[in-house]
Amino acid sequence: MGLEKNAQEDSGGVGIGAPRAVRTQAQRTDPDRIEPDRIEPDRIEPDPTPHAGEEEQYVNGQPAEQQPEPPLNGRRPISAGRNLPAALGVAAVMGGLVVLTLFTVKATFLLYVGIIVTLALFELSRALGSREINLPLIPITIGGIAMVTLAYWTQTKWALAALAVTGIGVLAWRLRGGAAGYVRDVTAGLFTLLYLPLAAVFVALMLSEADGARRAFIFIVLTVCSDTGGYLAGILVGKHPLVPSISPKKTWEGLGGSTVLCLLAGALTVPGLLGGALWQGLLLGVAAVAIATVGDLVESMIKRDLEIKDMGHLLPGHGGIMDRLDSLLVMAPVVWLLLALFVPNGHSV
Repeated sequence: MGLEKNAQEDSGGVGIGAPRAVRTQAQRTDPDRIEPDRIEPDRIEPDPTPHAGEEEQYVNGQPAEQQPEPPLNGRRPISAGRNLPAALGVAAVMGGLVVLTLFTVKATFLLYVGIIVTLALFELSRALGSREINLPLIPITIGGIAMVTLAYWTQTKWALAALAVTGIGVLAWRLRGGAAGYVRDVTAGLFTLLYLPLAAVFVALMLSEADGARRAFIFIVLTVCSDTGGYLAGILVGKHPLVPSISPKKTWEGLGGSTVLCLLAGALTVPGLLGGALWQGLLLGVAAVAIATVGDLVESMIKRDLEIKDMGHLLPGHGGIMDRLDSLLVMAPVVWLLLALFVPNGHSV
């Protein structure tokens, strides 16, 4: 009986008929060592959670096995991925509000931007909350509104001061939540402060110029051209993924379409609306498409880290507000800077 008991223990307790596994002393004391002869394949349950280094198995917030099968040539088809009529309707409404506010009372465009950014803050807060990251939303919202308002109506130094005070407010607000997760939450808060309100500050700086409506309009047009060019080229001729580990549907062909439209937009708008040179418009187009692509990939990486497909569902055919702001957020500082360098004194309004 003693021999039978030892055989059961060495074989993982399966039974007398199970094959014995002879283990050395090192194997008995090494908990990380996996012994193939002790593994029972029928009892192994798959882990449904994707782990680091396995991003290729998790696409758009869903396991890869739930994705459509690739064609026989080994390429996954690039699809539109949108409710096109709904997407066009939403884009028309949002674009119409841009034109209406910019070319009537341009300060109302700032109000429009403020509403969009506030909705985006709540959306991002909910997305982060899905991973137990508690965003200090109240100080970020109040401070962000102050930053944008001061950037438009006063000198830039006051907006910078509001940014610093808001950062301190984020650190102080989270103190009441206890030590657990403090660094995680305030880091997310400071990241959000830079990612959303600070980007909106540069829109306000563009708008505050005498020809600010035209500068802001160029900024919006470049963003639309980047998104539209990439979308159309991607669904029509897209075959080669750009960065499949981050954004499986973004292709090199889509990047080419974005580049063509942004170059055309820059060449037409900068000389036509601001009196700049043609080369300045072309350079602005190249910079816009490059930084817009970075913005798309950054937002895709955030969603993959949070394991969600869309940031929200507020905009039919588009996803959430954040899914439409990904390019705008990072383009605003670059467009403001280049226009300030190229045409410091554009056409007066």
